[in-house]
Amino acid sequence: MSRFDQAKMLLKVKKIQKELQKHIITTEEGDGAVKVEISGEQKLKKIHIDPESVDLDDIGQLERWVEDAVKEAINQSQKYAAEKMQPMMGALGDLGL
Repeated sequence: MSRFDQAKMLLKVKKIQKELQKHIITTEEGDGAVKVEISGEQKLKKIHIDPESVDLDDIGQLERWVEDAVKEAINQSQKYAAEKMQPMMGALGDLGL
């Protein structure tokens, strides 16, 4: 692979990284009681809890909703990143990575 091809590949990777930073995935649990926002880079952006949908006598349920929403958000962000990076995988192999 020529230096030109390597530079071109690097530009594509940086473009994908910017797309991952900007892409926000939102998941919900408990019929919207808990909402989680995460970037395509798997950086947690926001957790919103609707106080009217939460039973304070059952904090365990709230904890499960938060945990499940975060797990699902991470899962979806991993899938999104993999889809974005898939076209690059063959080329990266040519670079010895």
